[in-house]
Amino acid sequence: MSGPRVFDRPADLLGNEGVSLGPTAWLAIEQDRVDGFAEVTGDHQWIHVDVERAKGGPFGGTIAHGYLTLALVNHFLPELIEVRGFAHAVNVGADRLRFLAPVPVGSRIRAAGEIVKVEEIKGAVQPTVRVTVEIEGGDRPACTIDTISRYYPEEGGVG
Repeated sequence: MSGPRVFDRPADLLGNEGVSLGPTAWLAIEQDRVDGFAEVTGDHQWIHVDVERAKGGPFGGTIAHGYLTLALVNHFLPELIEVRGFAHAVNVGADRLRFLAPVPVGSRIRAAGEIVKVEEIKGAVQPTVRVTVEIEGGDRPACTIDTISRYYPEEGGVG
């Protein structure tokens, strides 16, 4: 883990397209996390929550929900990038979400990122960060997504 890339104010993001971020620390994916996600979302499909049945299933055991892997991107982002000096920030959305490989329960994942685009929009700075969630020892990432955030500077303008 290399720690987050720090930007002291939103305007400092401008011109940083292509900058690599991370990787983060590894995070263990345990059955209790998967079961908790199933409880919150109502997705109790057996490939996620039925340990005994999943042993004979297509993955040889239970796997994390794709949307759990996606949700953990929010866990990893502060380890990839830190923007300071803003009044408030919002998540604008996401592009290019792809689930490329299942995450077996008991495995570990981490994220790496890249700043792919930075724009000035409506008095704010809007970076697009491509996040790739890796599976330890895996030959394909679990997922990739372009996250889009918007940072509003403390003192008006772009900051």
